[in-house]
Amino acid sequence: MTQDHDLSRRRIMRLFGAAPMLPLTSFGAGALLAGCGSDNGPVAEPTPPAPVNLASVTFSATPAPTLANAAAMATTNVASTMTVSFSDSSKIDFKLSYQPFFITGDMVPDGKGGKILAGGYYDINNKPIMDTTVAGKERQFFSDSPDGTSLLSVPNATVTGVKGNTVFAVVQFEYTTWAQDGVTGMYGRLPSPIAVLTLDQDRTTGKLTLVKYYNVDTSGVNGLWITCGASLSPWGTHLSSEEYEPNAFTADTDAQFKAFSKNLYGSETAAKAYNYGHLPEVTVNPDGTGTIKKHYCLGRISHELVQVMPDNRTVFMGDDATNSGYFVFVADREKDLSSGTLYVAKVGAGFSLDPAAAPAPLTWIKLGSATSDEIRALASSLKPTDIMTVKTADPQDPAYKKIVVNGKVEWVKINAGMEKAAAFLETHRYAAFVGASMGFTKMEGTTVNIKDKVAYSALQNCVTSMVAGHALNVPGNGISIPKMLDAGAVMALSLKGGQKDTNGNAINSEWMPADTKALLVGEDLAAADALGNTANPERIAQPDNLKFSEKMRTLFIGEDSSQHVTSFLWAYNVDTKVLSRLMSVPAGGESTGLHAVDELNGWTYIMSNFQHPGDWGSAHSGVKATLDPLVRANYKDKFGAAVGYLTADVSQVKLAKG
Repeated sequence: MTQDHDLSRRRIMRLFGAAPMLPLTSFGAGALLAGCGSDNGPVAEPTPPAPVNLASVTFSATPAPTLANAAAMATTNVASTMTVSFSDSSKIDFKLSYQPFFITGDMVPDGKGGKILAGGYYDINNKPIMDTTVAGKERQFFSDSPDGTSLLSVPNATVTGVKGNTVFAVVQFEYTTWAQDGVTGMYGRLPSPIAVLTLDQDRTTGKLTLVKYYNVDTSGVNGLWITCGASLSPWGTHLSSEEYEPNAFTADTDAQFKAFSKNLYGSETAAKAYNYGHLPEVTVNPDGTGTIKKHYCLGRISHELVQVMPDNRTVFMGDDATNSGYFVFVADREKDLSSGTLYVAKVGAGFSLDPAAAPAPLTWIKLGSATSDEIRALASSLKPTDIMTVKTADPQDPAYKKIVVNGKVEWVKINAGMEKAAAFLETHRYAAFVGASMGFTKMEGTTVNIKDKVAYSALQNCVTSMVAGHALNVPGNGISIPKMLDAGAVMALSLKGGQKDTNGNAINSEWMPADTKALLVGEDLAAADALGNTANPERIAQPDNLKFSEKMRTLFIGEDSSQHVTSFLWAYNVDTKVLSRLMSVPAGGESTGLHAVDELNGWTYIMSNFQHPGDWGSAHSGVKATLDPLVRANYKDKFGAAVGYLTADVSQVKLAKG
């Protein structure tokens, strides 16, 4: 190398010290300063060498943990190396590790000189919700299930205590599994909290340090219901989710929803089902506080994780339900989700989980156009029986249509003039009613590869409604596989413009999914392996979170797997087709909160959380006795879970010259 190249390398190494990941920009080798004049005349200026540019990023695989190292199975385990290659054939290797900001249940700084409970629950009046199930040990409920996370910056941010760059993370907490007594199940019975973290970003190393935790006031949006995956909008807001929308026809008698209402409002009847199942959006303020609003016009579905396309208008949505569908919302205006048009897909012939198969075409049914305000007004004024009549047995009446929705067979009749209300408040039922392909199972995260104009969608498993001949599979809906695949798949959808809906009307988007095909497919095992895995540990199993990095050309995949004894976080290079395991989370847990940030003040980050460590299932029968005491010791008797990110271990950085 020339001296300039060597100087550039040293500069890179300095920037990478204790790096959360790395600055993935182009690194030009700056020209040497021209020499001064002398008695012998001017010194010729040397020709600068060619710039040294980023060529590729690859990851080595973390081995799947075994009981030979039980300690690794009871915590986050990372043994991967990230290799950054440059255009001059040189490269840098980074040994990766995991760095949490906190474990839920920790007392963390509130930015006012005091402390606040990380992941703590609050009622509609922002008063702590207390767990009183163990006499003498009353305490505020806190979540063991942190999920969707966004890392972002805000212009002119100023927060006391920050010494470097002020950056923020928005973190939502999906649920808590158990009350203190270990008997009372709490899933969906508490209003989900959401927090803004102020982080001090070291300007030299990129390291992130928590300096302030702010609990967002959700009272203005009637609280939040089971917030799951999330994404960062192109305009810098946090797009949340409300998963498994409550059934409005049964909410009044449903024990879960009544408990949710009681914990939120102090009354079992105060919460209204139609206020939940929407898309919340959090805006972070320069002082580290945040505000929230809900968009009611993107359909009331099992919102899991949405992806806004580069046009700032087209929203591709995950729908984590049995009998779920592909939904797309096209906003009327850029960077504004308060009004627009909702579409649902009809899958054409040829759907397959074989990656070698041709893609199945998609056409789009327009469900309706609306503003958030008008649907919110309908939500507050209508009862479900005002919108439609639902029967659970065949009424022998041709006015009713048989549908399959949310894992059940129903007969539905839409009341006169209620099509818009049905489309936006009873979206699953209405989509099935109008003939959409509502046959997917647990469609989870979505993300986009902008360069290739491809979207990705995770199917946690491919069972029941997707399987030909099953009672929940609708013949002719385009989604029919010969046998179930518990291990699931990641689908790839090509994005195109110039499409029309099924009525022949133009769709005002250049980013509509045109077809779908399998990209990565898990593999069920005929019998459990020696550890207990019922799916091949060298392949994905029950994928959930998805995020794509444009600069790394990598699709990151987080698992919610009951088939792998430890759920994994994977990296899949879309060019080399190499799948690498980056991390395993504590056994019985779920990999969540995934967010790939290509550049934030020159640094690249992979955010990652996990949920419910030690939530044992049948796959853990052979390891539970060994691992349960270790997980309990690490994570607050299994009541805590981590919010954090992948980082580079500076002591392990290696440089290879070209």
